[in-house]
Amino acid sequence: MKSAGTEENGLEFLPHGPEFRFLDRVLSLTPGKKGTGEYRVRGDEPFLRGHFPGDPIFPGVLLLEAAAQLAGVVAQSDPGLAPLAGLKLTALRGAKILGAARPGDVVRLEAGVIARLGNLVQAQARGHVGDKLVLTAELTLSGEAPPTPHPENAKSAGGDAEP
Repeated sequence: MKSAGTEENGLEFLPHGPEFRFLDRVLSLTPGKKGTGEYRVRGDEPFLRGHFPGDPIFPGVLLLEAAAQLAGVVAQSDPGLAPLAGLKLTALRGAKILGAARPGDVVRLEAGVIARLGNLVQAQARGHVGDKLVLTAELTLSGEAPPTPHPENAKSAGGDAEP
């Protein structure tokens, strides 16, 4: 397992701008297999003003987004496979939001790739605030498969192709 020594390790795999990044640090990364990361709810995020006034709660859909971002980091870091262009969250299964995160809380995320098929990545994710499990989900990510190389000078069955 590779331990992420700086805040930037692994984050280079995220296409998101800082305004929509819900992963502050990658704590550990086994490339292509699993990873852990965290996001601290700062309290100054604009959406917290309306969710909910006087009682801000980090939206559950953004917990799912944070988990998907970590799953994307794990998938895109696989040294044996080319990264998938345009990787996005495309499906959720069995998602359960079991608790909340509030300003000052650190959401610790875990994600593991459980299957890959072509341009699809299946992952399992969990999120904790302290010791409390707040999220479980199975995620599907999809991207554009790398182009298939075409042999330029394939030999014919008779062996008469030019060298």
